[in-house]
Amino acid sequence: MFAPGSEEPCAPSKEPRKYGELVVLGYNGALPNGDRGRRKSRFALYKRSKANGVKPSTVHVITTPQASKVISCKGQHSISYTLSRNQTVVVEYTHDDDTDMFQVGRSTESPIDFVVTDTISGSQNNDETQITQSTISRFACRIVCDRSAPYTARIFAAGFDSSKNIFLGEKAAKWKNPDGHMDGLTTNGVLVMHPKGGFTEESKPGIWREISVCGDVYTLRETRSAQQRGKLVENETNILQDGSLIDLCGATLLWRTADGLFHTPTQKHIEALRQEINAARPQCPVGLNTLAFPSINQKDVVEEKQPWAYLSCGHVHGYHNWGHRSDTEANERECPMCRTVGPYVPLWLGCEAGFYVDAGPPTHAFTPCGHVCSEKSAKYWSLIPLPHGTHAFHAACPFCATQLIGEQNFVKLIFQGPVD
Repeated sequence: MFAPGSEEPCAPSKEPRKYGELVVLGYNGALPNGDRGRRKSRFALYKRSKANGVKPSTVHVITTPQASKVISCKGQHSISYTLSRNQTVVVEYTHDDDTDMFQVGRSTESPIDFVVTDTISGSQNNDETQITQSTISRFACRIVCDRSAPYTARIFAAGFDSSKNIFLGEKAAKWKNPDGHMDGLTTNGVLVMHPKGGFTEESKPGIWREISVCGDVYTLRETRSAQQRGKLVENETNILQDGSLIDLCGATLLWRTADGLFHTPTQKHIEALRQEINAARPQCPVGLNTLAFPSINQKDVVEEKQPWAYLSCGHVHGYHNWGHRSDTEANERECPMCRTVGPYVPLWLGCEAGFYVDAGPPTHAFTPCGHVCSEKSAKYWSLIPLPHGTHAFHAACPFCATQLIGEQNFVKLIFQGPVD
């Protein structure tokens, strides 16, 4: 039986402390063309050898563009709020020995630690699939982690560019708070959802909120880029917890804490479950041929022994070419076992361990994509409304971002054991 965190004997670790990991929804363990440098499907945040956090210090109210340039060229981090052609408020930031800062965005410039691009539903995110115009900000957000226990991680909208500046232009939503400090929102916003009860099989979806540049929490705007901000939510914070979701309008990230990952199945555990299913020699009930999930490295090519399933009933078969009905859609077939008509698709093992809420066996498949995971993980993701476009929300498969359909958004698989 799998015991969390027990894969390797405990040895004195010289590795820096891990704050947590960001996992991009819609990828099954890696980007389609492979993880490359800062562009990958999963990013671990470790304690830096030297603190690089910043905190607000001096505030300047400037009435000439030249003065604004002088301040922004001083080599310090700053946030500029342009109120009009003649007035800009510049907030200078100074070094903070107590925090580490990590930046996320579409830009490949050096200030970005984790490069994120638009996720295309169905994981068809390859070099041939071009996004005509990305909605993800070049400098989308920053995560600031306390360097001492309990190592709290907080999220803020917008990231500092190569000149160490954040510019909120005339058209950006911005305002002065009652206590006098300036704040604002990015064009398409940074949305966050904290699940109720953490990231476990008992968790329930929380409410999506928008995070401001200074880290305050607001209700959602009417649409992603509306000028009018939502209402301040005073009893909620920008502190990330295990299972928090961060939406950057084009990509959604899952935050896993170091402690949460310790209790999560590992890649080795998922591989052991795959081998366990295959060792039971499930058979096609019609062709009587043995079925086997392909190895995790072969997760994009349909293999001869690959299990297929009728998603309306859950019966698992090998691939066959019969059962087409003239009155149904192209990918709909009639199950030879129970005569139920529905989608007939290859099954793929969910390989991204970060999406699992427990270490249970892979017994359920998302509909209509056929990604397989534990029952509790399937139930959890089937209830999570993920942002889609500028104001829609729908449940999606975490392994490929396909919008879920059907009565429950998933189905229990019915395997047949060997006849002998």
